[in-house]
Amino acid sequence: MVQEDPDQPARLDTGQPAAYGPTAEVDLRRLTEREFLALVAKRVDMYVTCADLRGVTNFLHGYDAAAGRHAKPVLDGFAEWLRANYVGRHNSFGWPGYVQEIALPGQDFGVDRTPKQEKHVLDTLFALLDKFLAEQETAT
Repeated sequence: MVQEDPDQPARLDTGQPAAYGPTAEVDLRRLTEREFLALVAKRVDMYVTCADLRGVTNFLHGYDAAAGRHAKPVLDGFAEWLRANYVGRHNSFGWPGYVQEIALPGQDFGVDRTPKQEKHVLDTLFALLDKFLAEQETAT
């Protein structure tokens, strides 16, 4: 929930205990990209109309474009990192294809997924993205 005063930090219910509990105030402007995307991962439905790989991919591409206008694109190097660390070969679907291949080996990209498979793909995406961003933080 966002407070009325725009100069005050946002108040979010992230489902996390302690620092990210229901009444914790989080200043979204001070979060790292990794911290913000961890909040998105916990409440995907709050940020994306359709909480599937396509919807989250669209959200992340838009977020990445905005981040690129103001700093460094968040997804810069993500596809290459996935290919180098997990897949080992190129595909024509980019990082969403790599994520699905890692989460659901052997399933063709674009084939309908069950809700359980979709959740697994999104969990895999956010875990991989967190690991990628953690490595980026330590490299700088």
